[in-house]
Amino acid sequence: MTEMLLKYFREQQKQVETERIYNTQCPYCSMQCKMQLVEQTHVKRKTYKTIGRDNPTSQGRLCIKGMNAHQHPLHKDRIQYPLLKVNGEFVKISWREALDYIKEHVTEIQEKNGADALGVYGSASITNEEAYLLGKFARVALKTKYIDYNGRLCMSAAASAASKTFGMDRGFTNSLQEIPFTECIMLAGTNIAECQPTIMPYFEKAKENGAFIIAIDPRETGTTKIADLHLKLKPGSDAALANGILKVIIEENYLDERFLQERVNGFEEVMQYVASLEFSVIEEKTGVPLEKMYQAARMFGQRETGMIFTARGVEQQTDGSAAVRNFLNILLSVGKIGKPRCGYGAITGQGNGQGAREHGQKADQLPGYRSIENHEHRMYIADVWNIEEKDLPRKGVSAYEMIEKIHDGEIKGLFLVCSNPTVSNPTVSNPNANFVKKAFEKLEFLVVADLFESETAKLANLILPASSYLEDEGTMTNVEGRVTLREASFPRRGEIKHDWEILCEIAKVLGKEEYFSFSSAEEIFNELRIASKGGIADYSGITYERLRAEKGILWPCRSLTDKGTERLFETRFAHSDGKAMMVPVSNQAIVPKAKITKKYPLYLTTGRVVSHYLTGVQTRKSASLSARNFESFMEIHPSTAKKYEISNQELVQIESSYGRIVVRSKFSEGIRPDTVFVPFHWADSQNVNNLVSEKLDPACKMPGFKVSAVNISPSVKRSSY
Repeated sequence: MTEMLLKYFREQQKQVETERIYNTQCPYCSMQCKMQLVEQTHVKRKTYKTIGRDNPTSQGRLCIKGMNAHQHPLHKDRIQYPLLKVNGEFVKISWREALDYIKEHVTEIQEKNGADALGVYGSASITNEEAYLLGKFARVALKTKYIDYNGRLCMSAAASAASKTFGMDRGFTNSLQEIPFTECIMLAGTNIAECQPTIMPYFEKAKENGAFIIAIDPRETGTTKIADLHLKLKPGSDAALANGILKVIIEENYLDERFLQERVNGFEEVMQYVASLEFSVIEEKTGVPLEKMYQAARMFGQRETGMIFTARGVEQQTDGSAAVRNFLNILLSVGKIGKPRCGYGAITGQGNGQGAREHGQKADQLPGYRSIENHEHRMYIADVWNIEEKDLPRKGVSAYEMIEKIHDGEIKGLFLVCSNPTVSNPTVSNPNANFVKKAFEKLEFLVVADLFESETAKLANLILPASSYLEDEGTMTNVEGRVTLREASFPRRGEIKHDWEILCEIAKVLGKEEYFSFSSAEEIFNELRIASKGGIADYSGITYERLRAEKGILWPCRSLTDKGTERLFETRFAHSDGKAMMVPVSNQAIVPKAKITKKYPLYLTTGRVVSHYLTGVQTRKSASLSARNFESFMEIHPSTAKKYEISNQELVQIESSYGRIVVRSKFSEGIRPDTVFVPFHWADSQNVNNLVSEKLDPACKMPGFKVSAVNISPSVKRSSY
């Protein structure tokens, strides 16, 4: 049989007439693995395969999503022409007609209702160039203050916490290369085995080298399996658990007193607050035995080096920012930052989750991580853009608050780029999905630029065909803050355009051509370099030429001779006095979280599966990925299932005070008996966001995706016979 297969493949190879190789990067997670698409032309057909390329981040590795990433941009359903909705159906129109339509409606809405009647909803999956241009487009071409992006629902809690604690936010304070050599690692609310599989070898190597790994998660995952200690806490109790660990560190004196005295403010207040807490209360609130808190604190405190990593499990809560700050309190208390093999990492979800928030898509930010409310920052950017400072709009609102304003009729038109906010993904979409869809249906004018007719795009008046990662060159900033150049040269089909081209053409018909006269992504990047110069996220020393030669540069990079910054905070933090800031963090969130009751007796938490990404619009266009997980499911402990008379692989109704969904049960002894888990990649009747509250973290406006209270029952009532 083996000989027959080998003969078959040899015959197939003989029939290859030509072979072309296209360099690119994976479009999915924040590892941004380098890859090549190999196109082979056979006698009667073409075949494609994706292979990894050597690079400093993933070292040639690809996960299952990366290996099949080419399937969605080559899919037959790809949008190739502008589509206008006429009598409820989309019809093909020309670009000229599309641009005239946009001009007419933008002019009409703003003349009648003012500039802020239009909004822009961006993405953490687009390039740095396009993220930068989108912010400029909103503020210069549309003159609206309403712009935000789906990364608000992914990284805002970690970004807010790092900014307030350290004075700046970069995904990792160290490079990935230090992870294998640290002695203790705390993984809080992150399932990297399924979310960022190509980062796992760094942690596996650390374990081989003797590192003690602590995992914090309500359920057992591929990530917790490598841990030496698994703290299986109740959903939503992360801040309290951090207080418990911190209390042990203080009482057993694992503190780095010199570091605290010389480089940290606020420790005395934290110490006083933690001293007032009772271990018994923390143990009850978290469900974690006290002896395990002691073990975690001792291992992290006693080892010479250590790192803490957080992700959505901690961050997507109504006290997510505060919870992350408490884990940073732990890190600072033992002085494990700014030193070799010591530091913090926020595990970014989306491909450009780091870079997309640095250059102007967030409501309160200007390029280079500048503040839109800071007069000096406003003056600098206004000068770069050649506009008057007074003409630069002020701060808008967060992504979900924009949708509330749409619902209330304040925002009447929206430009949406590479996002699907009406569906179920807590990393890129919104809570209370029924409310979100109703809001979008109220829009007078919705323009969507995307690859496919997503659930949100189907609500649009106009869909514009955007290019994919295979076709669209530009820079991306990966999980560790490394700026990389995604070279993309695959030919575009039909009348597909790059996002940056679309923005420039719209700006032109709106009479703003002088501000958007770019002819390449590199031209935009060179303006971004100037706009970021002197800011926290300074890219001014980075060029396309350097990125090609050096395979990526960690920002800040302030000059052409600057090699970039591999380790932050070696001598000072980014606050004006050079010190980090600790603050006491309450066990109780300011905005109350869902509590289990007699009516809703179970916690619901959400997450990813390895074969899908975000709302699944792209991965479900891949036959190889879709076949692995073709429907959603509810992970439940067998003892809990027995209590509710639910069988394995049975359709189950899950209900909260916000809505209900139906998914299939999946037994797992690795989840807490008081908790069920549902992935967030599906829509309609499997849309888990139908169950999630619209309450927001007051510090960063992150919705509380990870904690809901639900009841469950068999979807079909059984006969009594």
